[in-house]
Amino acid sequence: MINVDRKTKIVIGIVLAVWGAFTIIPFIWMILSAFKTNAEIVSLEQNVFPEQWTFDNFRILFERLNFDVYFINTVIITALSFIGLFLNAMAGFAFAHYDFKGKEFLFMLVLATMMIPGQVTMIPVYLILNELSLTNTYLGIVLPTLTSAFGIFLFRQFFSSISEEFFEAARLDGASEFYVFFRVALPLSKPILAVQGILTFIGGWNSFLWPLIIANDQKYYTLSVGLQLLQGQHASNHALQMAGAAFMVIPILIMFIVLQKYILTGFNISGEK
Repeated sequence: MINVDRKTKIVIGIVLAVWGAFTIIPFIWMILSAFKTNAEIVSLEQNVFPEQWTFDNFRILFERLNFDVYFINTVIITALSFIGLFLNAMAGFAFAHYDFKGKEFLFMLVLATMMIPGQVTMIPVYLILNELSLTNTYLGIVLPTLTSAFGIFLFRQFFSSISEEFFEAARLDGASEFYVFFRVALPLSKPILAVQGILTFIGGWNSFLWPLIIANDQKYYTLSVGLQLLQGQHASNHALQMAGAAFMVIPILIMFIVLQKYILTGFNISGEK
């Protein structure tokens, strides 16, 4: 264990505070700019706070640019993506506590998929979903992203650290395997669930390339796709772009702040493996 004296802690704290300030300044500027007029943003005299606060940028986004549709689509896709969170947890639990033929080979096969870029599989996956008539559907957008090798790996590593005795005790009391998983394993895995939860949320909320490929109708576009359309159609309206970007970033920041305690605990546990 490395002992750090008080002066070193102060220096480290100052460095981290300065670095954190430089990191957060662009986000603060973006959020405040969302309440400015475009004329104020392009003005030579810049102020941190808006001279005249306005919600017109957000009103235009929802009334004229279909951001209400993009928002609903993003919420639906993000919510459906959480089904994959439990699928990853089930797979990780099985690899950690069940013995079956070919277990190690299958797990290595799962890990091997992490070496394949997602862009390589997009065309064959699109062709398969097209044959199943799942293009231009929420299921077609969500289905390929429900499971991930990284998620299975994290859950497997976490469940491996939990003694088999917890689960055997429940089985001796007559509990089914589903009961053992949902009532014993999942409550013990809150830290790793928080980590995977925010990663799942970020992945669903920021989904861009796949929804753009699989959906050719704007009624299935997500916020990321809508923001890209906004940048192309209103390139000179910086205030409108800042409002769209702020609307996308704020939910992620809120979720991180709410789950920060569990997220840090989960990463510490993952780092100890």
